Amino acid sequence: MDLYVIVCAAGPVRDLPDLIAEAQSRSWTVQVVATPKAVDFIDVADLERRTGRKVRVDYRHPSEPKPPRADAIVVYPATFNTINKFALGITDTYALGLLAEAPGLGIPVTLVPFVNDALAGRAPYRAAVAALEEEGVRFTAGWQEAFLSVPPDRLSG
Repeated sequence: MDLYVIVCAAGPVRDLPDLIAEAQSRSWTVQVVATPKAVDFIDVADLERRTGRKVRVDYRHPSEPKPPRADAIVVYPATFNTINKFALGITDTYALGLLAEAPGLGIPVTLVPFVNDALAGRAPYRAAVAALEEEGVRFTAGWQEAFLSVPPDRLSG
């Protein structure tokens, strides 16, 4: 089972090794996909060593083979920018392109927001959360809970 972990540029990325280890202990194969800004927040070489896969940031070249489709996606940490763009269907990065397609493909998506109170109180953010929840996207308070929100038929291990 392939779990895509989409990484945004925010402080909680320091917990990615723990998230990856937990996913692997549950028999997930982990693919890290980083937003362009997140690359400056992560240790790409370490994440590639842990997952055995290249950290993806950009769309593949047509000559490259298609990667396996995700069975589930966790966005950690999910920033204000990414949540709003996801809700609007904006696909200006590879990560957002994957997210835009996921609900239509029936791929469960769980977001772990990292948004301050000032931004979380804004009308655009509240509208984005409502729109995504209406499409079946789940929101959790922590990455540990993300594993509990994946539908049982998508769990392995």
